[in-house]
Amino acid sequence: MPNTSFDRVRVSLAISWCGLAVAIAALNSRTLYGLRKQIREVRQLGQYTLQEKIGEGGMGVVYRATHAMLRRPAAIKLLLKERASEADLVRFEREVQLTSRLAHPNTVSIFDYGRTAEGVFYYAMEYLDGMDLDHLIRTDGPLEAPRTIHILAQVCGALAEAHALGLIHRDIKPANIVLTERADEPDVVKVVDFGLVRTLGKDEVATDFTTAIIGTPLYLAPEAVTSPASLDGRSDLYALGAVAYFLLTGKPVFEAATVVEMCSKHMLEQPIPPSKRLGKVISADLEAVVLRCLSKDREARPSSATELRAALLGCKDAGHYDPQTSRAWWTGRGAELRASRSSVGRSEATPPTTVTVSRFGGHLR
Repeated sequence: MPNTSFDRVRVSLAISWCGLAVAIAALNSRTLYGLRKQIREVRQLGQYTLQEKIGEGGMGVVYRATHAMLRRPAAIKLLLKERASEADLVRFEREVQLTSRLAHPNTVSIFDYGRTAEGVFYYAMEYLDGMDLDHLIRTDGPLEAPRTIHILAQVCGALAEAHALGLIHRDIKPANIVLTERADEPDVVKVVDFGLVRTLGKDEVATDFTTAIIGTPLYLAPEAVTSPASLDGRSDLYALGAVAYFLLTGKPVFEAATVVEMCSKHMLEQPIPPSKRLGKVISADLEAVVLRCLSKDREARPSSATELRAALLGCKDAGHYDPQTSRAWWTGRGAELRASRSSVGRSEATPPTTVTVSRFGGHLR
């Protein structure tokens, strides 16, 4: 005789499971629709259509994009809502406002700035189809002196304009220097990421952490550790000297296990001369310029980016830079590196991190 009570329980359970499945399916459908809607909204920013992601940092994400009318590639930096604290918004707006004041050909150009109806802040800048120096050196090793000088002289040009306007970058490092090419010129430098810029003008309201250590530990000037409120353009020149050291040797000026140890070395330890670190002769005049930039005493450094540029171009190796050789490099090895960067995504790179350490503690980002 059939157990009708048991059958009724089975039917009831089956109906309950079916109802639950329908509810889950409806919820998933609604969630999926919402995600697709968000993606569509984020993918279209005004006249710009976002394509693949090419970078990601502590504040936002960078996408390659195209302009609907001009059909020109651009890079779009988004400050996502979940990362948008009041301090982030101030820094983001400040970055685009200050960078847009710079017109030097070796500084990244800003095209546009805005906020979507959904509250996503963004700005559009020129798309750089190249590679940053951190990736280049870690992949291919040290550069020859003539090419190093050619690159550094261009960075000096960008810094000279910024310093003349009362701006110091505060985060000069290989990852913030992009090497690219133009149709008429190989090895064109672009200085990027002015998010930590500080204004030196007395009539401007300070919006940065004047009591904090800000920058990347591998490239911090001693005064950035001991008296961060007193930084000037020569602090950028110290960082550029550390970049020069990295380009010539493939190694940072100092190596340490902790941020505190690294800061201590910048303050107290003398760098090993680049030629000794490399185990290969580097011309004495170039080595002297690099070590002068790395002086603990800022008064002993070049007084300006313009003076440093002149010193670099006065080195004997400066006259041996060969554009034809560089053009051939871009056609061969450069094309391979750009392809590899596109295939793995720039966001997977791990350049030296930027640090902010206040009197009450610190964090890395």
